[in-house]
Amino acid sequence: MPMLRKGSAMTSTPQNEPGNGEFRTGNVLGVKVAAVQREFATNAICDRASERAGGYVCAAPVHSIMEGFDGPDFRTILNRAWMVVPDGLPVAVALRLQGFKGQPRVPGPDLMLLVCEEAARRGLQVGFYGSSDECLGLLREKLPQRAPGLKIAYTYSPPHRPLSAEEDAAVVREITESGVDLLFIGLGCPKQERWMHEHLDRISAVQLGVGAAFDFHAGLLKRAPEWMQKSGLEWFYRLVMEPKRLWWRYLKHNPRFVINVLLQRFGLKKFNTDPVGAPSH
Repeated sequence: MPMLRKGSAMTSTPQNEPGNGEFRTGNVLGVKVAAVQREFATNAICDRASERAGGYVCAAPVHSIMEGFDGPDFRTILNRAWMVVPDGLPVAVALRLQGFKGQPRVPGPDLMLLVCEEAARRGLQVGFYGSSDECLGLLREKLPQRAPGLKIAYTYSPPHRPLSAEEDAAVVREITESGVDLLFIGLGCPKQERWMHEHLDRISAVQLGVGAAFDFHAGLLKRAPEWMQKSGLEWFYRLVMEPKRLWWRYLKHNPRFVINVLLQRFGLKKFNTDPVGAPSH
């Protein structure tokens, strides 16, 4: 059964959204995924940032959903997000099977650029946490070319180790003092979602976990051709580009995702979205 969540978008909405600042969510293997178009999500996120309402947004491909499927604690983190968008085509198709006709993908890299463009139009300040100093330097150079007027107020590449409590407090203070309204997190799943959840009550900016989008927009990684993106084959392109890192992820997650989505669709399995509950296998 579709659920409603409160958003803050002020634009007209497609048929599968109820309007009045709200958006519907479907239950994809126990994760509440928003049935939204890219434009709606963009405006809702920027509206929320303008209101300094905080919260975090997750771009969820199959990998994220299956991390939640395998771990109730991570599913809790996803379900406490203000918005989870269907990053991968299989996740969008799972929503279509629940009655959200024509539900498109909302890929993290596309959403990041759209939000940056809208932030530039509204005069909102953005920040970037994650990846390397090289990548962040390229983002500072290239993003304003694609989103003229974009105000980048903060960047930070964390070390490859957990920060101490003192270091983390200093990071939060710097983010706050920078005045960023939107903070993009590029740590990869599930690290970025855990980071956003841990800092939910400490950062007033809207946080967006966008994974490899930093490297794509910096030009360090090449995205799949558009025809592969539209046909749902972007995962295959990434697998060919990074086989050693990604082969096990796709082998482990993709077949189980398809099987369980079909079981859910035909009522043979139910999945609990309660943050404290576990899926009923």
